[in-house]
Amino acid sequence: MRQAIAGLALTFVLAGGDRAHAADPTGTWLVEDRNGIVQIGDCGVLAQPGIPALPPSPPTGSLCGVIVWLKDPLDPATGKPPVDKNNADPAKRGVPMMGLKVFSDMAPSRTPDRWDGRVYNLDDGKTYDGSVIMQSDTALRIQGCLLFICQGENWTRQALPAPTAPPQPRAR
Repeated sequence: MRQAIAGLALTFVLAGGDRAHAADPTGTWLVEDRNGIVQIGDCGVLAQPGIPALPPSPPTGSLCGVIVWLKDPLDPATGKPPVDKNNADPAKRGVPMMGLKVFSDMAPSRTPDRWDGRVYNLDDGKTYDGSVIMQSDTALRIQGCLLFICQGENWTRQALPAPTAPPQPRAR
């Protein structure tokens, strides 16, 4: 009887441990307005600009997120790759959007499927306290907070689109 109770207790402990880490946020995510994809991964090994996205793997340290795909790779106003023109620091307004870190230092919270850290808002160029909250294996919510007011958006797991080849000249 004692062994059965111990076995049952171990089952509950293991099941509870799985729940706390059930969802894995690593991988690539389509942002809510569908104009970019962010790769989420361990901050120590996350892809750098020009390096292909890494396959998902459970993080061993804090999570970071970087932009790895843009729907419009060229800014229509300049014809060049878009830059972080809204950054609060004027010296950083020329930093390319590709490879830009949109959140950092996300550490697991006491709440299952939630990581807390810092979120960069591309619209106002400021960094806020924020969270990544897994809603399912294919959906997450990212939010930034100022005092007790939080705003965010929902992202969907999405593989990177296949690169498109430049148009080839037609033979005459």
